[in-house]
Amino acid sequence: RYGWVAIKEGDNVIALKRPDGEKGGTISLEPGGQFELSGAPLDDVHETAVETDRHLREVLDVGEDLAIGFLGVGFSPKWRLDQVPQMPKKRYQVMTRYMPSVGSRGLDMMYRTATVQVNLDFGSEADMVRKMRVGLALEPLATALFANTPFTEGKPNGFLSFRSEIWRDTDADRSGMLPFAFEDGFGFERYVDYALDVPMYFVKRGETYIDVAGSSFRDLLAGRHPALPGETATLSDWVNHLSTIFPEVRLKRFLEMRGADAGPWAKLCALPAFWAGLLYDQDSLAAAWDLVKDWTEEERQAMRDDVPRLALATPIRGRTLKELGREVLALSAAGLKRRGHLDRRGRDETHFLAPLEEAVFSGRSPAEALLDHYNSDWNGSVEPVFNLLAY
Repeated sequence: RYGWVAIKEGDNVIALKRPDGEKGGTISLEPGGQFELSGAPLDDVHETAVETDRHLREVLDVGEDLAIGFLGVGFSPKWRLDQVPQMPKKRYQVMTRYMPSVGSRGLDMMYRTATVQVNLDFGSEADMVRKMRVGLALEPLATALFANTPFTEGKPNGFLSFRSEIWRDTDADRSGMLPFAFEDGFGFERYVDYALDVPMYFVKRGETYIDVAGSSFRDLLAGRHPALPGETATLSDWVNHLSTIFPEVRLKRFLEMRGADAGPWAKLCALPAFWAGLLYDQDSLAAAWDLVKDWTEEERQAMRDDVPRLALATPIRGRTLKELGREVLALSAAGLKRRGHLDRRGRDETHFLAPLEEAVFSGRSPAEALLDHYNSDWNGSVEPVFNLLAY
């Protein structure tokens, strides 16, 4: 209907792409049927909003004919793990076998969570380092601002971002806050060393996925991997391997901010606005670094550990993320103003921050509003969430 081209694995359609020569991204099926739009590289948040709006309109149009709805939430509010369908992608079969051996929550992460992410480019190694450090330090604030997952199997779960809590016991070898990024001398080489030591999931040869979960990429690189005797790593092996590493900020040819729960439409574009204002303006980036540069590894980790439960009430250096958030959002807004990217109505990108400003001034995350409904007009039921958060 809209000209997307199927990407197949055997007889199964596992993703869609735009036709060759057309600008656009891809749509992929995540393990539990989550829909992921990987958008095209764009200049500003206005373009991101147009792309997001077009995607959702197409998805809803097709979904209406199929009686399928789409929910903007970070964790399945109702279904048990055994009720979630498993998408027929071979890499997910490998991950499903491996995840229970490295943490208690890996399958929940795969099948019952959803996030919204933003990818940001960098201009040099030094620029990457500055942005990576600010991103890692402030990722718990993003988690708090977007916390949207207070329900599990129809009841409150005791968390405001249960999705974030799940990541704390998924696979410690490939997730977390990357404390080495704050060490002297951090750069591309140090991240490569880290990635080389993250255990592999699979190697793909042609259309075949070879399960090598838990094995060493260094062995493959050296031509001594027991599953592929005599073979050495290819560039596509390295690209695939990097895609199976899940820290709070992931480095590829861009930086991927991974800390936010999925949410309603307005929040989708608030995330790129938040990070673009902080990281794409040198004055805001420098000011943000001044805020976080003397935090210790222990303080950053404590904030990361507390934020799933406390969201904007999480303490840091004698104040809360609510108070820090006001200061950081002001820096982001100032950066967006200085960027000066205007839409057709003459508006800059700052208006996308409105949902986040509401959160930091009230001190309440989206999850707390959902819990208020649950305890009052929803009469202890999560069913109304399927109307409130539906796209």
